[in-house]
Amino acid sequence: MSESSSKKNKPVIGISIGDINGIGPEVIIKSLEDNRILKQFTPVIYGSGKVISFYRKGLNKENFNYQQISSIDKLIHKKVNVLNVWNETIEITPGQANETGGKYAVLSLQRAVADLKDGKIDALTTAPLSKELVQSDDFKFPGHTEYLTQEAGESESLMFLVHDDLRVGVVTGHVALNKVSEKITKDKVISKLQKMIKSLQKDFGIKKPRVAVMGLNPHAGENGLLGDEEEKIISPAIEEVKKGHNIVAGPFPADGFFGMRSYKHYDGVLAMYHDQGLIPFKTLAFEEGINYTAGLPFVRTSPDHGTAFSIAGKNEADETSFRNALYLANDIIRQRNENQYENADEK
Repeated sequence: MSESSSKKNKPVIGISIGDINGIGPEVIIKSLEDNRILKQFTPVIYGSGKVISFYRKGLNKENFNYQQISSIDKLIHKKVNVLNVWNETIEITPGQANETGGKYAVLSLQRAVADLKDGKIDALTTAPLSKELVQSDDFKFPGHTEYLTQEAGESESLMFLVHDDLRVGVVTGHVALNKVSEKITKDKVISKLQKMIKSLQKDFGIKKPRVAVMGLNPHAGENGLLGDEEEKIISPAIEEVKKGHNIVAGPFPADGFFGMRSYKHYDGVLAMYHDQGLIPFKTLAFEEGINYTAGLPFVRTSPDHGTAFSIAGKNEADETSFRNALYLANDIIRQRNENQYENADEK
């Protein structure tokens, strides 16, 4: 926890502004306009007061108040802080995907991550950016998750989608479908399972989590008839993790598993690839779900939606997912702190 937070006993959550032409600024403002949120944590928007002012006026949210600061060291508690990452005036074109949106999304993210790594903020919630528009010689990552994993000094992390008691992680994230099978290895499945179990314990306070693992092929391979990854890779990985006295079951056919709502019997579900996990998750929890990056030393959450350029600037964006992402970040910070206190007491 950062020094500023520990003194106030209130977490400081950084917010990267995302693509300024997408719905990021809108859902940020809508999430923070209720002052009651300031009783839980202190938010810091990494971006520009000019951008926030533009959207505040366009959304007719004149009662939304914020304090502009030039660095995190000038943070003001009990206020919404806007840290000016840039001061120049830039053209804001809601709904238009262009290089300007990509450039400033990266600047915001990089500044926020620098403060996160320095312990000056306790968590980061990221607004959506365009994976295509952020690409440059200085930023070559498929998305937030991969960038944050590298910045954390980790070889990999776990994309973990969360809504209430539904928690779905994926073995392979932003990988082309025709590359998925070759990316599924016993070691990778074991690693992702271990990260999920540890996160459920450390971040969600579940001491003995139950985890279900999906198969890769239709009908989980049908005993080798439709593919042998289940028999050769996934099942052996499950058995290896179970040796550590962990409760792990599978591999299950994903369609039947979600169709029969079997996920209700587990604390976490590990899918093999992006759409296998995210399609059922978003069907069940779209506009409310949260994307959490598990397995990192710091806390990062985000909404489970994208930039939504088609509705940007129209005051149509639903802020529920973003607000939930902020609250989950706050909950995980407190859970980790509680674990530290418990461990200290045990010593």
